[in-house]
Amino acid sequence: MTLRTPLRPLARILQARQDGLNPDSIEKENLRLRHEAMREKARGRAQFRLVILCASFVVAFGAIGARMGLMAATEPQEPRASAPGAEIIAQRADITDRNGRVLATNMTTHALYAHPKVMVDPRGSARKLAEIFPELDAKALERRFTDGRSFVWVRKVLSPEQMQAVHEIGDPGLLFGPREMRLYPNGTLAAHVLGGTSFGAEGVHSAEVIGTAGIEKAMDARLRDPAQGGKPLTLSLDLTLQATVEEVLAAGMGMLNAKGAAAILMDARTGEILALASLPTFDPNNRPNPLVDKDAEPGDSPLFNRAVQGVYELGSTFKIFAAAQAMELGLVTPETMVDANAPMIWGKHKIKEFEGKNYGPLLSVSDVIAKSSNVGTAHIALMIGPLRQQAFLKSLGFFEPTPVELVEAPGAKPLIPKKWPEIVTITTSYGHGMSASPMHLAAAYAAIANGGVMIKPTLLKREGPTTGVRVMSEKTAMEAVRMLRRVVTEGTASLGDVPGYEVAGKTGTADKPKKTGGYYKDKVVNTFASMFPASNPQYVLIVTLDEPQDDTLSVTRRTAGWTAVPVAAEIIRRVAPLMGLRPKLEPPAADAVTAASN
Repeated sequence: MTLRTPLRPLARILQARQDGLNPDSIEKENLRLRHEAMREKARGRAQFRLVILCASFVVAFGAIGARMGLMAATEPQEPRASAPGAEIIAQRADITDRNGRVLATNMTTHALYAHPKVMVDPRGSARKLAEIFPELDAKALERRFTDGRSFVWVRKVLSPEQMQAVHEIGDPGLLFGPREMRLYPNGTLAAHVLGGTSFGAEGVHSAEVIGTAGIEKAMDARLRDPAQGGKPLTLSLDLTLQATVEEVLAAGMGMLNAKGAAAILMDARTGEILALASLPTFDPNNRPNPLVDKDAEPGDSPLFNRAVQGVYELGSTFKIFAAAQAMELGLVTPETMVDANAPMIWGKHKIKEFEGKNYGPLLSVSDVIAKSSNVGTAHIALMIGPLRQQAFLKSLGFFEPTPVELVEAPGAKPLIPKKWPEIVTITTSYGHGMSASPMHLAAAYAAIANGGVMIKPTLLKREGPTTGVRVMSEKTAMEAVRMLRRVVTEGTASLGDVPGYEVAGKTGTADKPKKTGGYYKDKVVNTFASMFPASNPQYVLIVTLDEPQDDTLSVTRRTAGWTAVPVAAEIIRRVAPLMGLRPKLEPPAADAVTAASN
Protein backbone atom coordinates (compact mmCIF):
# COMPACT_ATOMS: atom_id res chain seq x y z
CA MET A 1 0.00 0.00 0.00
CA THR A 2 1.48 3.38 -1.07
CA LEU A 3 1.26 6.30 1.43
CA ARG A 4 0.67 9.67 -0.20
CA THR A 5 2.17 12.89 1.31
CA PRO A 6 -0.60 15.42 2.23
CA LEU A 7 -0.52 18.64 0.24
CA ARG A 8 -0.97 20.76 3.43
CA PRO A 9 0.83 18.96 6.25
CA LEU A 10 -0.33 20.51 9.57
CA ALA A 11 3.12 20.67 11.19
CA ARG A 12 4.65 22.60 8.30
CA ILE A 13 1.62 24.93 8.02
CA LEU A 14 1.92 25.87 11.71
CA GLN A 15 5.69 26.36 11.41
CA ALA A 16 5.24 28.60 8.32
CA ARG A 17 2.75 30.80 10.15
CA GLN A 18 5.18 31.22 13.08
CA ASP A 19 7.92 32.16 10.63
CA GLY A 20 5.63 34.64 8.84
CA LEU A 21 5.62 32.68 5.55
CA ASN A 22 2.70 32.01 3.18
CA PRO A 23 1.27 28.52 3.93
CA ASP A 24 -0.15 28.22 0.37
CA SER A 25 3.36 27.94 -1.09
CA ILE A 26 3.79 24.63 0.78
CA GLU A 27 0.73 23.18 -0.97
CA LYS A 28 1.91 24.32 -4.41
CA GLU A 29 5.35 22.81 -3.90
CA ASN A 30 3.91 19.48 -2.76
CA LEU A 31 1.54 19.43 -5.74
CA ARG A 32 4.46 20.06 -8.11
CA LEU A 33 6.50 17.22 -6.62
CA ARG A 34 3.53 14.85 -6.86
CA HIS A 35 2.98 15.62 -10.57
CA GLU A 36 6.65 15.07 -11.33
CA ALA A 37 6.53 11.65 -9.66
CA MET A 38 3.44 10.71 -11.67
CA ARG A 39 5.13 11.78 -14.93
CA GLU A 40 8.20 9.67 -14.19
CA LYS A 41 6.05 6.63 -13.46
CA ALA A 42 4.03 7.06 -16.68
CA ARG A 43 7.25 7.53 -18.70
CA GLY A 44 8.63 4.24 -17.34
CA ARG A 45 5.44 2.36 -18.15
CA ALA A 46 5.38 3.74 -21.71
CA GLN A 47 9.00 2.76 -22.29
CA PHE A 48 8.29 -0.81 -21.11
CA ARG A 49 5.33 -1.12 -23.45
CA LEU A 50 7.36 0.13 -26.40
CA VAL A 51 10.05 -2.46 -25.68
CA ILE A 52 7.44 -5.26 -25.57
CA LEU A 53 5.80 -4.01 -28.80
CA CYS A 54 9.14 -3.85 -30.59
CA ALA A 55 10.05 -7.33 -29.42
CA SER A 56 6.67 -8.66 -30.66
CA PHE A 57 7.21 -7.14 -34.10
CA VAL A 58 10.70 -8.63 -34.28
CA VAL A 59 9.42 -12.12 -33.38
CA ALA A 60 6.43 -11.94 -35.76
CA PHE A 61 8.39 -10.70 -38.76
CA GLY A 62 11.14 -13.18 -37.96
CA ALA A 63 8.65 -16.07 -38.03
CA ILE A 64 7.12 -14.81 -41.29
CA GLY A 65 10.55 -14.49 -42.84
CA ALA A 66 11.53 -18.00 -41.73
CA ARG A 67 8.30 -19.45 -43.13
CA MET A 68 8.79 -17.65 -46.44
CA GLY A 69 12.31 -18.97 -46.62
CA LEU A 70 11.12 -22.52 -45.89
CA MET A 71 8.41 -22.30 -48.56
CA ALA A 72 10.87 -20.97 -51.09
CA ALA A 73 13.18 -23.91 -50.43
CA THR A 74 10.49 -26.63 -50.82
CA GLU A 75 8.37 -27.98 -53.68
CA PRO A 76 5.13 -26.06 -54.34
CA GLN A 77 2.10 -27.67 -52.76
CA GLU A 78 -1.59 -27.02 -53.16
CA PRO A 79 -3.10 -25.25 -50.11
CA ARG A 80 -5.45 -27.52 -48.16
CA ALA A 81 -8.75 -26.48 -46.69
CA SER A 82 -8.74 -26.05 -42.93
CA ALA A 83 -12.33 -27.20 -42.42
CA PRO A 84 -12.61 -30.62 -40.72
CA GLY A 85 -12.92 -33.38 -43.30
CA ALA A 86 -12.09 -31.07 -46.21
CA GLU A 87 -8.56 -32.34 -46.68
CA ILE A 88 -8.08 -34.37 -49.87
CA ILE A 89 -6.74 -37.83 -49.03
CA ALA A 90 -5.27 -39.31 -52.20
CA GLN A 91 -3.69 -42.44 -50.76
CA ARG A 92 -5.85 -45.58 -50.91
CA ALA A 93 -4.84 -49.01 -49.66
CA ASP A 94 -4.19 -51.84 -52.11
CA ILE A 95 -6.53 -54.81 -52.46
CA THR A 96 -4.92 -58.24 -52.69
CA ASP A 97 -6.10 -61.82 -53.01
CA ARG A 98 -5.63 -64.33 -50.18
CA ASN A 99 -2.05 -65.01 -51.32
CA GLY A 100 -1.00 -61.36 -51.48
CA ARG A 101 -1.33 -60.92 -55.25
CA VAL A 102 -2.45 -57.40 -56.17
CA LEU A 103 -6.02 -56.94 -57.40
CA ALA A 104 -6.19 -53.15 -57.07
CA THR A 105 -3.45 -50.59 -56.49
CA ASN A 106 -2.61 -46.94 -57.12
CA MET A 107 -0.73 -45.37 -60.01
CA THR A 108 0.69 -41.88 -60.31
CA THR A 109 -0.67 -40.03 -63.31
CA HIS A 110 -1.51 -36.46 -64.33
CA ALA A 111 -4.58 -34.36 -64.93
CA LEU A 112 -4.74 -31.65 -67.60
CA TYR A 113 -6.16 -28.21 -66.87
CA ALA A 114 -5.93 -24.79 -68.49
CA HIS A 115 -5.52 -21.15 -67.48
CA PRO A 116 -7.20 -19.52 -70.51
CA LYS A 117 -6.06 -16.00 -69.58
CA VAL A 118 -2.41 -16.95 -70.06
CA MET A 119 -2.93 -19.10 -73.15
CA VAL A 120 -1.15 -17.91 -76.26
CA ASP A 121 -3.44 -19.55 -78.83
CA PRO A 122 -6.74 -20.75 -77.24
CA ARG A 123 -8.38 -21.62 -80.57
CA GLY A 124 -5.39 -23.49 -81.94
CA SER A 125 -4.87 -25.33 -78.65
CA ALA A 126 -8.55 -26.37 -78.53
CA ARG A 127 -8.28 -27.82 -82.04
CA LYS A 128 -5.06 -29.71 -81.26
CA LEU A 129 -6.46 -31.06 -77.97
CA ALA A 130 -9.50 -32.42 -79.82
CA GLU A 131 -7.11 -34.27 -82.16
CA ILE A 132 -5.34 -35.85 -79.16
CA PHE A 133 -8.59 -36.62 -77.33
CA PRO A 134 -11.26 -37.56 -79.92
CA GLU A 135 -14.02 -37.50 -77.30
CA LEU A 136 -13.52 -33.72 -76.82
CA ASP A 137 -15.50 -31.24 -78.93
CA ALA A 138 -13.11 -28.64 -80.40
CA LYS A 139 -15.77 -25.90 -80.65
CA ALA A 140 -17.04 -26.48 -77.11
CA LEU A 141 -13.49 -26.45 -75.78
CA GLU A 142 -12.71 -23.26 -77.69
CA ARG A 143 -15.81 -21.61 -76.25
CA ARG A 144 -14.70 -22.51 -72.71
CA PHE A 145 -11.21 -21.14 -73.39
CA THR A 146 -12.51 -17.79 -74.66
CA ASP A 147 -15.53 -16.97 -72.48
CA GLY A 148 -13.53 -15.26 -69.75
CA ARG A 149 -12.93 -18.17 -67.41
CA SER A 150 -9.70 -18.29 -65.45
CA PHE A 151 -9.65 -22.08 -64.97
CA VAL A 152 -10.86 -25.03 -67.08
CA TRP A 153 -10.56 -28.78 -66.45
CA VAL A 154 -9.66 -30.47 -69.72
CA ARG A 155 -8.96 -34.09 -68.78
CA LYS A 156 -8.90 -35.84 -65.39
CA VAL A 157 -6.45 -38.62 -66.33
CA LEU A 158 -3.69 -38.73 -68.95
CA SER A 159 -1.52 -41.53 -70.27
CA PRO A 160 2.22 -40.78 -70.66
CA GLU A 161 1.78 -40.69 -74.44
CA GLN A 162 -1.10 -38.23 -74.22
CA MET A 163 0.88 -36.08 -71.80
CA GLN A 164 3.78 -35.90 -74.24
CA ALA A 165 1.43 -34.95 -77.08
CA VAL A 166 0.00 -32.07 -75.00
CA HIS A 167 3.55 -30.97 -74.16
CA GLU A 168 4.24 -30.69 -77.85
CA ILE A 169 1.40 -28.19 -78.29
CA GLY A 170 3.63 -25.80 -76.37
CA ASP A 171 0.95 -23.48 -74.95
CA PRO A 172 1.98 -22.16 -71.49
CA GLY A 173 -1.67 -22.05 -70.41
CA LEU A 174 -1.94 -25.84 -70.53
CA LEU A 175 -0.78 -27.27 -67.21
CA PHE A 176 -0.50 -30.69 -65.57
CA GLY A 177 -1.45 -31.67 -62.03
CA PRO A 178 -0.02 -34.86 -60.48
CA ARG A 179 -2.48 -37.24 -58.85
CA GLU A 180 -3.13 -40.88 -58.03
CA MET A 181 -5.59 -43.06 -59.90
CA ARG A 182 -6.85 -46.56 -59.19
CA LEU A 183 -5.36 -49.33 -61.30
CA TYR A 184 -6.71 -52.86 -61.72
CA PRO A 185 -3.75 -54.75 -63.21
CA ASN A 186 -5.80 -57.87 -64.04
CA GLY A 187 -8.35 -56.07 -66.20
CA THR A 188 -11.77 -57.72 -66.11
CA LEU A 189 -10.76 -60.39 -63.59
CA ALA A 190 -13.00 -60.25 -60.49
CA ALA A 191 -14.54 -57.03 -61.81
CA HIS A 192 -17.88 -57.49 -60.03
CA VAL A 193 -16.13 -58.09 -56.72
CA LEU A 194 -13.85 -55.07 -57.00
CA GLY A 195 -16.49 -52.76 -58.46
CA GLY A 196 -14.55 -49.62 -59.28
CA THR A 197 -13.64 -46.12 -58.14
CA SER A 198 -13.98 -42.52 -59.25
CA PHE A 199 -12.66 -39.14 -58.18
CA GLY A 200 -14.35 -37.38 -55.28
CA ALA A 201 -13.01 -34.04 -54.05
CA GLU A 202 -10.54 -32.73 -56.61
CA GLY A 203 -7.77 -30.18 -56.58
CA VAL A 204 -5.10 -29.15 -59.05
CA HIS A 205 -2.41 -31.29 -57.45
CA SER A 206 -4.42 -34.17 -55.96
CA ALA A 207 -7.78 -35.90 -56.09
CA GLU A 208 -9.73 -38.03 -53.66
CA VAL A 209 -10.26 -41.60 -54.92
CA ILE A 210 -13.57 -43.01 -53.70
CA GLY A 211 -15.29 -46.37 -54.27
CA THR A 212 -18.30 -46.42 -56.58
CA ALA A 213 -19.31 -50.12 -56.54
CA GLY A 214 -18.41 -53.57 -55.28
CA ILE A 215 -16.04 -54.01 -52.38
CA GLU A 216 -14.31 -50.73 -53.25
CA LYS A 217 -17.43 -48.89 -52.07
CA ALA A 218 -18.49 -51.32 -49.33
CA MET A 219 -15.04 -51.08 -47.70
CA ASP A 220 -14.34 -47.47 -48.73
CA ALA A 221 -13.78 -46.20 -45.19
CA ARG A 222 -11.31 -49.02 -44.46
CA LEU A 223 -9.40 -48.46 -47.70
CA ARG A 224 -9.08 -44.72 -47.04
CA ASP A 225 -8.36 -44.92 -43.31
CA PRO A 226 -4.95 -43.31 -42.56
CA ALA A 227 -4.83 -45.27 -39.29
CA GLN A 228 -4.38 -48.47 -41.33
CA GLY A 229 -1.04 -47.16 -42.53
CA GLY A 230 -1.66 -48.31 -46.09
CA LYS A 231 -2.13 -51.95 -45.01
CA PRO A 232 -3.63 -53.88 -47.95
CA LEU A 233 -7.17 -55.23 -47.75
CA THR A 234 -6.85 -59.00 -48.14
CA LEU A 235 -9.74 -60.75 -49.86
CA SER A 236 -10.71 -64.40 -49.64
CA LEU A 237 -10.44 -64.73 -53.43
CA ASP A 238 -7.70 -66.83 -54.99
CA LEU A 239 -6.57 -65.16 -58.21
CA THR A 240 -5.73 -68.46 -59.90
CA LEU A 241 -9.09 -70.02 -59.04
CA GLN A 242 -10.90 -66.83 -60.07
CA ALA A 243 -9.23 -66.84 -63.49
CA THR A 244 -10.03 -70.53 -64.01
CA VAL A 245 -13.68 -70.16 -63.03
CA GLU A 246 -14.15 -67.14 -65.30
CA GLU A 247 -12.46 -68.87 -68.23
CA VAL A 248 -14.58 -72.02 -68.02
CA LEU A 249 -17.79 -70.09 -67.33
CA ALA A 250 -17.22 -67.82 -70.34
CA ALA A 251 -16.57 -70.81 -72.58
CA GLY A 252 -19.71 -72.58 -71.34
CA MET A 253 -21.81 -69.45 -71.74
CA GLY A 254 -20.65 -69.10 -75.34
CA MET A 255 -21.16 -72.75 -76.25
CA LEU A 256 -24.66 -72.81 -74.76
CA ASN A 257 -25.74 -69.45 -76.21
CA ALA A 258 -26.61 -68.19 -72.73
CA LYS A 259 -27.56 -64.59 -72.07
CA GLY A 260 -25.55 -64.49 -68.85
CA ALA A 261 -23.87 -66.68 -66.26
CA ALA A 262 -22.67 -66.70 -62.67
CA ALA A 263 -20.51 -68.94 -60.52
CA ILE A 264 -19.55 -69.00 -56.84
CA LEU A 265 -16.83 -71.20 -55.34
CA MET A 266 -16.93 -71.21 -51.53
CA ASP A 267 -15.05 -72.88 -48.70
CA ALA A 268 -17.90 -74.60 -46.85
CA ARG A 269 -16.05 -74.65 -43.53
CA THR A 270 -15.17 -70.95 -43.31
CA GLY A 271 -17.65 -69.25 -45.63
CA GLU A 272 -14.77 -67.72 -47.58
CA ILE A 273 -15.58 -67.08 -51.24
CA LEU A 274 -12.63 -68.30 -53.29
CA ALA A 275 -14.04 -67.21 -56.65
CA LEU A 276 -17.06 -65.19 -57.74
CA ALA A 277 -17.83 -64.60 -61.40
CA SER A 278 -20.63 -62.86 -63.26
CA LEU A 279 -20.92 -62.62 -67.03
CA PRO A 280 -21.04 -60.49 -69.09
CA THR A 281 -18.31 -58.54 -67.33
CA PHE A 282 -16.49 -55.21 -67.66
CA ASP A 283 -13.10 -53.61 -67.08
CA PRO A 284 -13.06 -51.60 -63.82
CA ASN A 285 -10.23 -49.49 -65.27
CA ASN A 286 -12.83 -48.12 -67.70
CA ARG A 287 -16.14 -48.73 -65.94
CA PRO A 288 -19.10 -48.30 -68.34
CA ASN A 289 -22.12 -46.16 -67.56
CA PRO A 290 -25.34 -47.80 -66.32
CA LEU A 291 -28.04 -48.55 -68.90
CA VAL A 292 -30.68 -45.84 -69.30
CA ASP A 293 -33.08 -47.82 -71.49
CA LYS A 294 -36.31 -48.18 -69.51
CA ASP A 295 -37.20 -51.40 -71.33
CA ALA A 296 -33.86 -53.06 -70.61
CA GLU A 297 -33.68 -55.72 -67.93
CA PRO A 298 -31.13 -55.23 -65.09
CA GLY A 299 -29.24 -58.30 -66.31
CA ASP A 300 -28.64 -56.66 -69.69
CA SER A 301 -25.99 -54.41 -68.14
CA PRO A 302 -22.47 -55.81 -67.68
CA LEU A 303 -22.43 -53.97 -64.34
CA PHE A 304 -25.14 -56.29 -62.99
CA ASN A 305 -23.71 -58.84 -60.56
CA ARG A 306 -25.74 -61.98 -61.28
CA ALA A 307 -24.15 -63.92 -58.43
CA VAL A 308 -25.39 -61.44 -55.80
CA GLN A 309 -27.97 -59.16 -57.39
CA GLY A 310 -29.59 -61.79 -59.60
CA VAL A 311 -32.72 -62.97 -57.75
CA TYR A 312 -34.11 -66.04 -59.50
CA GLU A 313 -36.41 -68.97 -58.92
CA LEU A 314 -33.80 -71.65 -58.24
CA GLY A 315 -35.94 -74.63 -59.13
CA SER A 316 -35.22 -78.14 -57.93
CA THR A 317 -32.07 -77.13 -56.04
CA PHE A 318 -34.55 -76.38 -53.19
CA LYS A 319 -35.75 -79.98 -52.93
CA ILE A 320 -32.91 -81.07 -50.69
CA PHE A 321 -34.03 -78.50 -48.07
CA ALA A 322 -37.44 -80.16 -47.79
CA ALA A 323 -35.84 -83.61 -47.45
CA ALA A 324 -33.29 -82.40 -44.89
CA GLN A 325 -35.89 -80.65 -42.75
CA ALA A 326 -38.22 -83.66 -42.78
CA MET A 327 -35.33 -85.90 -41.67
CA GLU A 328 -34.33 -83.40 -39.00
CA LEU A 329 -37.90 -83.40 -37.65
CA GLY A 330 -37.96 -87.18 -37.61
CA LEU A 331 -40.78 -87.33 -40.12
CA VAL A 332 -38.86 -89.46 -42.64
CA THR A 333 -35.62 -91.32 -43.23
CA PRO A 334 -33.85 -91.68 -46.59
CA GLU A 335 -35.66 -95.03 -47.06
CA THR A 336 -39.16 -93.78 -46.16
CA MET A 337 -41.61 -94.30 -49.03
CA VAL A 338 -43.68 -91.27 -50.00
CA ASP A 339 -46.47 -90.71 -52.51
CA ALA A 340 -45.03 -89.83 -55.93
CA ASN A 341 -48.03 -90.57 -58.11
CA ALA A 342 -48.30 -87.86 -60.77
CA PRO A 343 -50.05 -85.67 -61.49
CA MET A 344 -50.94 -84.46 -58.01
CA ILE A 345 -54.20 -82.53 -57.69
CA TRP A 346 -54.34 -79.91 -54.96
CA GLY A 347 -57.51 -77.86 -55.13
CA LYS A 348 -57.56 -76.24 -58.55
CA HIS A 349 -53.82 -76.79 -58.99
CA LYS A 350 -52.14 -79.68 -60.76
CA ILE A 351 -48.57 -80.63 -59.79
CA LYS A 352 -46.81 -82.40 -62.67
CA GLU A 353 -43.41 -83.94 -63.29
CA PHE A 354 -40.97 -82.87 -66.00
CA GLU A 355 -42.16 -84.00 -69.44
CA GLY A 356 -45.27 -85.53 -67.90
CA LYS A 357 -43.43 -88.42 -66.23
CA ASN A 358 -44.83 -90.42 -63.34
CA TYR A 359 -42.34 -91.80 -60.80
CA GLY A 360 -45.10 -93.27 -58.63
CA PRO A 361 -46.91 -94.69 -57.03
CA LEU A 362 -44.22 -94.59 -54.32
CA LEU A 363 -40.63 -93.40 -54.09
CA SER A 364 -38.13 -93.42 -51.24
CA VAL A 365 -37.06 -89.98 -50.04
CA SER A 366 -33.60 -90.67 -51.46
CA ASP A 367 -35.13 -91.51 -54.85
CA VAL A 368 -37.30 -88.39 -54.73
CA ILE A 369 -34.09 -86.33 -54.71
CA ALA A 370 -32.22 -88.52 -57.20
CA LYS A 371 -35.09 -88.47 -59.73
CA SER A 372 -36.06 -84.89 -58.84
CA SER A 373 -39.71 -85.67 -58.24
CA ASN A 374 -41.93 -82.61 -57.79
CA VAL A 375 -44.83 -84.67 -56.47
CA GLY A 376 -42.71 -86.59 -53.96
CA THR A 377 -41.16 -83.34 -52.70
CA ALA A 378 -44.62 -81.78 -52.42
CA HIS A 379 -45.82 -84.59 -50.15
CA ILE A 380 -42.70 -84.25 -47.97
CA ALA A 381 -43.33 -80.48 -47.69
CA LEU A 382 -46.94 -81.07 -46.62
CA MET A 383 -45.66 -83.25 -43.78
CA ILE A 384 -43.54 -80.29 -42.61
CA GLY A 385 -46.24 -77.63 -42.93
CA PRO A 386 -46.08 -73.90 -43.83
CA LEU A 387 -44.90 -72.48 -40.52
CA ARG A 388 -42.04 -74.93 -39.97
CA GLN A 389 -41.01 -74.62 -43.63
CA GLN A 390 -40.78 -70.83 -43.35
CA ALA A 391 -38.77 -71.05 -40.13
CA PHE A 392 -36.26 -73.47 -41.67
CA LEU A 393 -35.78 -71.44 -44.85
CA LYS A 394 -35.36 -68.34 -42.70
CA SER A 395 -32.62 -70.07 -40.69
CA LEU A 396 -30.85 -70.78 -43.99
CA GLY A 397 -30.85 -67.06 -44.83
CA PHE A 398 -33.50 -67.04 -47.56
CA PHE A 399 -35.58 -64.23 -46.05
CA GLU A 400 -32.86 -61.55 -45.86
CA PRO A 401 -30.14 -60.15 -48.15
CA THR A 402 -26.80 -61.92 -47.88
CA PRO A 403 -24.25 -60.23 -45.57
CA VAL A 404 -21.42 -60.50 -48.10
CA GLU A 405 -19.19 -57.40 -48.29
CA LEU A 406 -20.52 -55.91 -51.54
CA VAL A 407 -22.45 -52.66 -51.70
CA GLU A 408 -24.92 -54.35 -54.07
CA ALA A 409 -25.80 -57.14 -51.60
CA PRO A 410 -28.26 -55.27 -49.30
CA GLY A 411 -30.48 -54.48 -52.29
CA ALA A 412 -30.75 -58.13 -53.37
CA LYS A 413 -33.55 -59.18 -51.05
CA PRO A 414 -35.26 -62.49 -51.84
CA LEU A 415 -38.78 -62.34 -53.25
CA ILE A 416 -41.02 -63.98 -50.66
CA PRO A 417 -44.73 -64.76 -51.13
CA LYS A 418 -46.87 -62.39 -49.06
CA LYS A 419 -49.13 -65.24 -48.00
CA TRP A 420 -48.05 -68.81 -47.30
CA PRO A 421 -50.94 -71.25 -47.84
CA GLU A 422 -50.28 -74.94 -48.42
CA ILE A 423 -50.00 -74.51 -52.21
CA VAL A 424 -47.06 -72.11 -51.59
CA THR A 425 -45.56 -74.72 -49.26
CA ILE A 426 -45.78 -77.20 -52.16
CA THR A 427 -44.32 -74.96 -54.89
CA THR A 428 -41.60 -73.53 -52.65
CA SER A 429 -40.40 -77.04 -51.82
CA TYR A 430 -39.30 -77.48 -55.43
CA GLY A 431 -38.09 -73.91 -55.92
CA HIS A 432 -40.97 -72.12 -57.60
CA GLY A 433 -42.79 -69.02 -56.39
CA MET A 434 -39.85 -67.87 -54.24
CA SER A 435 -36.74 -66.20 -55.64
CA ALA A 436 -33.24 -65.84 -54.20
CA SER A 437 -29.71 -65.23 -55.44
CA PRO A 438 -26.98 -67.78 -56.20
CA MET A 439 -25.18 -66.38 -53.14
CA HIS A 440 -28.11 -67.36 -50.92
CA LEU A 441 -28.00 -70.85 -52.41
CA ALA A 442 -24.24 -71.17 -51.89
CA ALA A 443 -24.54 -70.27 -48.20
CA ALA A 444 -27.40 -72.74 -47.66
CA TYR A 445 -25.59 -75.61 -49.43
CA ALA A 446 -22.47 -74.83 -47.40
CA ALA A 447 -24.55 -75.46 -44.25
CA ILE A 448 -25.29 -78.97 -45.52
CA ALA A 449 -21.69 -79.56 -46.64
CA ASN A 450 -20.06 -78.54 -43.35
CA GLY A 451 -22.22 -80.71 -41.14
CA GLY A 452 -25.23 -78.50 -40.47
CA VAL A 453 -23.78 -75.12 -39.40
CA MET A 454 -24.93 -71.91 -41.11
CA ILE A 455 -21.87 -69.71 -41.70
CA LYS A 456 -22.05 -66.22 -43.17
CA PRO A 457 -20.35 -65.96 -46.57
CA THR A 458 -17.50 -63.47 -46.80
CA LEU A 459 -15.16 -61.95 -49.35
CA LEU A 460 -12.54 -61.17 -46.70
CA LYS A 461 -9.83 -63.62 -45.72
CA ARG A 462 -10.70 -65.05 -42.33
CA GLU A 463 -8.14 -65.65 -39.62
CA GLY A 464 -8.80 -68.12 -36.83
CA PRO A 465 -11.81 -70.36 -36.18
CA THR A 466 -15.21 -69.63 -37.70
CA THR A 467 -18.45 -69.90 -35.76
CA GLY A 468 -22.02 -70.19 -36.97
CA VAL A 469 -25.52 -71.28 -36.00
CA ARG A 470 -26.43 -74.96 -36.20
CA VAL A 471 -29.49 -75.43 -38.41
CA MET A 472 -29.50 -79.25 -38.62
CA SER A 473 -27.74 -82.16 -37.00
CA GLU A 474 -24.56 -83.59 -38.41
CA LYS A 475 -26.37 -86.84 -39.12
CA THR A 476 -29.05 -85.10 -41.18
CA ALA A 477 -26.40 -83.18 -43.12
CA MET A 478 -24.50 -86.39 -43.90
CA GLU A 479 -27.67 -88.10 -45.12
CA ALA A 480 -28.44 -85.08 -47.33
CA VAL A 481 -24.94 -85.22 -48.84
CA ARG A 482 -25.40 -88.91 -49.65
CA MET A 483 -28.66 -88.10 -51.42
CA LEU A 484 -26.97 -85.35 -53.44
CA ARG A 485 -24.20 -87.76 -54.38
CA ARG A 486 -26.82 -90.13 -55.82
CA VAL A 487 -28.12 -87.27 -58.00
CA VAL A 488 -24.71 -87.26 -59.72
CA THR A 489 -24.09 -91.00 -59.85
CA GLU A 490 -27.62 -92.12 -60.73
CA GLY A 491 -29.84 -89.10 -61.32
CA THR A 492 -30.25 -85.87 -63.28
CA ALA A 493 -26.67 -84.64 -62.87
CA SER A 494 -24.77 -87.60 -64.31
CA LEU A 495 -22.71 -85.29 -66.54
CA GLY A 496 -21.36 -83.68 -63.36
CA ASP A 497 -19.41 -86.69 -62.18
CA VAL A 498 -15.68 -85.88 -62.06
CA PRO A 499 -13.69 -89.08 -61.46
CA GLY A 500 -11.76 -88.94 -58.21
CA TYR A 501 -13.53 -85.92 -56.72
CA GLU A 502 -16.90 -87.35 -55.64
CA VAL A 503 -19.14 -84.52 -56.76
CA ALA A 504 -22.54 -84.24 -55.07
CA GLY A 505 -25.21 -81.79 -56.11
CA LYS A 506 -28.67 -80.94 -57.33
CA THR A 507 -29.91 -79.55 -60.63
CA GLY A 508 -32.51 -76.82 -60.92
CA THR A 509 -34.37 -75.71 -64.06
CA ALA A 510 -36.79 -72.80 -63.60
CA ASP A 511 -38.89 -71.12 -66.26
CA LYS A 512 -38.28 -67.36 -66.46
CA PRO A 513 -41.26 -65.24 -65.37
CA LYS A 514 -42.76 -62.67 -67.73
CA LYS A 515 -43.19 -59.05 -66.69
CA THR A 516 -46.84 -59.31 -67.65
CA GLY A 517 -47.36 -62.47 -65.57
CA GLY A 518 -46.94 -66.14 -66.28
CA TYR A 519 -43.80 -67.89 -67.49
CA TYR A 520 -41.91 -68.29 -70.77
CA LYS A 521 -41.90 -71.80 -72.17
CA ASP A 522 -38.62 -71.38 -74.02
CA LYS A 523 -36.58 -69.30 -71.52
CA VAL A 524 -35.11 -70.80 -68.38
CA VAL A 525 -32.62 -70.11 -65.60
CA ASN A 526 -30.56 -73.22 -64.92
CA THR A 527 -28.62 -73.90 -61.75
CA PHE A 528 -26.37 -76.66 -60.50
CA ALA A 529 -25.61 -76.50 -56.78
CA SER A 530 -22.75 -78.84 -55.92
CA MET A 531 -20.24 -79.78 -53.24
CA PHE A 532 -17.10 -81.89 -53.27
CA PRO A 533 -15.65 -84.29 -52.26
CA ALA A 534 -18.83 -86.01 -51.01
CA SER A 535 -16.96 -88.21 -48.49
CA ASN A 536 -15.68 -85.07 -46.72
CA PRO A 537 -17.30 -81.98 -48.26
CA GLN A 538 -15.00 -78.99 -48.26
CA TYR A 539 -16.12 -76.79 -51.14
CA VAL A 540 -19.42 -75.61 -52.62
CA LEU A 541 -19.80 -74.58 -56.25
CA ILE A 542 -22.89 -72.86 -57.67
CA VAL A 543 -23.22 -72.40 -61.44
CA THR A 544 -26.16 -70.48 -62.92
CA LEU A 545 -26.89 -69.92 -66.62
CA ASP A 546 -29.47 -67.46 -67.93
CA GLU A 547 -31.41 -68.70 -71.00
CA PRO A 548 -28.98 -71.46 -72.06
CA GLN A 549 -29.79 -74.02 -74.72
CA ASP A 550 -27.88 -76.97 -76.10
CA ASP A 551 -28.33 -77.22 -79.88
CA THR A 552 -25.72 -79.92 -80.54
CA LEU A 553 -28.43 -82.48 -81.24
CA SER A 554 -31.56 -82.29 -83.36
CA VAL A 555 -33.64 -81.48 -80.26
CA THR A 556 -32.90 -78.29 -78.29
CA ARG A 557 -32.19 -79.10 -74.65
CA ARG A 558 -32.60 -76.48 -71.96
CA THR A 559 -32.47 -78.41 -68.68
CA ALA A 560 -29.72 -77.89 -66.11
CA GLY A 561 -28.47 -81.45 -66.54
CA TRP A 562 -27.41 -80.61 -70.10
CA THR A 563 -26.23 -77.04 -69.53
CA ALA A 564 -25.15 -75.95 -66.03
CA VAL A 565 -23.95 -79.40 -64.94
CA PRO A 566 -21.22 -79.91 -67.62
CA VAL A 567 -19.92 -76.38 -66.99
CA ALA A 568 -19.69 -77.01 -63.24
CA ALA A 569 -17.98 -80.37 -63.85
CA GLU A 570 -15.30 -78.73 -65.98
CA ILE A 571 -14.74 -76.07 -63.30
CA ILE A 572 -14.31 -78.73 -60.62
CA ARG A 573 -12.02 -80.77 -62.88
CA ARG A 574 -9.71 -77.74 -63.19
CA VAL A 575 -9.87 -76.12 -59.76
CA ALA A 576 -9.74 -79.21 -57.53
CA PRO A 577 -6.03 -79.90 -58.25
CA LEU A 578 -5.26 -76.19 -57.83
CA MET A 579 -6.72 -76.35 -54.30
CA GLY A 580 -4.54 -79.32 -53.38
CA LEU A 581 -7.28 -81.93 -53.50
CA ARG A 582 -5.92 -85.32 -54.42
CA PRO A 583 -8.25 -87.45 -56.54
CA LYS A 584 -9.66 -90.43 -54.70
CA LEU A 585 -8.85 -93.69 -56.41
CA GLU A 586 -12.10 -95.51 -56.98
CA PRO A 587 -12.09 -99.30 -57.44
CA PRO A 588 -13.03 -100.39 -60.97
CA ALA A 589 -16.38 -102.03 -61.58
CA ALA A 590 -16.44 -105.84 -61.25
CA ASP A 591 -17.14 -106.36 -64.96
CA ALA A 592 -14.12 -104.22 -65.83
CA VAL A 593 -11.62 -106.52 -64.08
CA THR A 594 -9.83 -108.95 -66.41
CA ALA A 595 -8.03 -112.03 -65.13
CA ALA A 596 -4.54 -112.56 -66.48
CA SER A 597 -1.92 -115.25 -66.05
CA ASN A 598 1.76 -115.38 -66.71
